[in-house]
Amino acid sequence: MEIITVTKKNIGSEHICCAISNDNDCQVSAKKTWLAERFDDGLVFKKGDVRGKCFIEYIPAENAWAPVEADGYMYINCFWVSGQYKGQGNSSLLLDECIRDSKAKNKKGLVILSSDKKRAFLSDPKYLVHKGFEEIDSVDPFFKLFYLPFEKDSEKPGFKDSLKESLKKTNSDDGFVLYYSHQCPFTAKYVPLIEEVAREKNVPFKSVRFQSREEAQSAPTPFTSYSLFLNDNFVTNEILSVKKFENILSEYGF
Repeated sequence: MEIITVTKKNIGSEHICCAISNDNDCQVSAKKTWLAERFDDGLVFKKGDVRGKCFIEYIPAENAWAPVEADGYMYINCFWVSGQYKGQGNSSLLLDECIRDSKAKNKKGLVILSSDKKRAFLSDPKYLVHKGFEEIDSVDPFFKLFYLPFEKDSEKPGFKDSLKESLKKTNSDDGFVLYYSHQCPFTAKYVPLIEEVAREKNVPFKSVRFQSREEAQSAPTPFTSYSLFLNDNFVTNEILSVKKFENILSEYGF
């Protein structure tokens, strides 16, 4: 498999959006716009020369849309190899390319968000450990920060103190609050759908879209692509369909 680096010049013609095959889909346009606006911040998007889930996306941690302290590191936004492209060495191919590129840019290492076990939309911690990553920090309910230092004496990264303080809030009566960005293309389609469900059912619901790295770096959640809270308590980072959101409403008595 050949690796293609997506740039401002070829983003219009390259397939970049996960399982979304229709390039005219609103999700594709939202993601491509988000990417195009980040390239000047050092964002890199590398993919296999296929139309499918086989890519890695990373950015200098200072510009990451995440509440982390990791100056000098490269932050991996998303790393996804799935379906027919698994089990063929493609994950190693993409990760090795990320490491090579990051070392060439004199980075201290890599940082990536994961969890206590394999969960939707987060990198598999078992795979990360297998590739030499170490857990370096954690916040409730299950988020883990992993890093791969290039030198043994590299300064260790971590979550921002502001994140840890914001997660201590409890007993709010704000109802549902959804924090999200267009870093993940699926939000462009599914956020409006569940907003409409909340309106129809008269459920207290507010959505907060991060539109700058400064906003995302001050977020009350480490997963700024999509995090749903109820009265300050974390509910899920899984991007919800209408059916799944209705199930959550039923579970919480709405």
